[in-house]
Amino acid sequence: MATVKFENASRTYFGNHKPSVNKLNLEIADGELFVLAGPSGCGKSTSLRMLAGLEEVNGGEIWIDNRNVTDLSPKDRDVAMVFQNYALYPHMSVADNLGFALKIAGINQGEIATRIADAAKILDLEDYLEHKPTALSDGQRHRVAMGRAIVRQPRVFLMDEPLSSFDEKLRVQTRTQIASLQRRLGVTTVYVTHNQVEAMTMGDRVAVLMDGVLQQCDTPSRLYDHPDNVFVAGFIGSPAMNLLDVSVVEGGVKLGSSTQPIERDLLADAGQEVTLGVRPEDLTISSDGRGLPVTVEVVDGLGADAYICGSTTNADGNVSPIIALLDGGAPPEKGAVVHLSPKPGHVHLFNAQTGLRIGE
Repeated sequence: MATVKFENASRTYFGNHKPSVNKLNLEIADGELFVLAGPSGCGKSTSLRMLAGLEEVNGGEIWIDNRNVTDLSPKDRDVAMVFQNYALYPHMSVADNLGFALKIAGINQGEIATRIADAAKILDLEDYLEHKPTALSDGQRHRVAMGRAIVRQPRVFLMDEPLSSFDEKLRVQTRTQIASLQRRLGVTTVYVTHNQVEAMTMGDRVAVLMDGVLQQCDTPSRLYDHPDNVFVAGFIGSPAMNLLDVSVVEGGVKLGSSTQPIERDLLADAGQEVTLGVRPEDLTISSDGRGLPVTVEVVDGLGADAYICGSTTNADGNVSPIIALLDGGAPPEKGAVVHLSPKPGHVHLFNAQTGLRIGE
């Protein structure tokens, strides 16, 4: 068990003027399943590799259990990493793959056998110990990679997008297994993914990065309900939050043919325009024909529900895409124009210049 701390940790690659990770500050609790999330190139994998000792830290420090590990080699950090491609030895059996690191470390054969048996039981690999990796499915190979980390009994597990090559069904199944296993073992785990659904369903807390800078670190529900800025609002949620630039008017903001009521104090320093965000499930069809006019382009029926994908023309003439989750019993037809309004109390406001959240 261990705590992990990044203190102003930065990484700048040779020849680059802009840091790939810029003054990252995070504190990860003992036994926590902590997720680093963000789009490709945001610095999440670099941050993980800095923690593992595989990337140099150009500024700041990294601590594991109140021990400064910034300048320690990977083998001295007591962490175990599960890579995206598993990195299994194809000529070795599952048992030999599981025990190889222990053998190199000089652990006695009896202890190695015990740890392999324990890991195989936990991961349901007991019937495959004599198989080669090529004879296993993707899910089984992933469990071997997990087992290789487990037998080392590290203080911290590190996982770098281990499910990125899986199909959707296997991804859902395996992420559930990982979360369940992590909670059973109680080992501090740092998990990297660009898939925000994985982040939201697995993490005790999630840190969202963009361009090497931490945008927000919070629980999944808090990230969803109270994003700190436009980027987090658009990244968290599937489908993404609808974001519209709207004009500030007397009593609120202009939304199509209606005024969306907003407290006067919230808009006092907002300027003439703000960005309004609303989740697809928080939009309803207006019964009075007022609201945001949306031309329906695609209807995705899901049985009880239906996603409608359409577009609306802003006051400046620009077209914005809109997605709404509506009752699947009688969805509008393609080509129809519907007027949508947010449910009361379910809008998010952001400063149009800074992108930062307005209000709580």
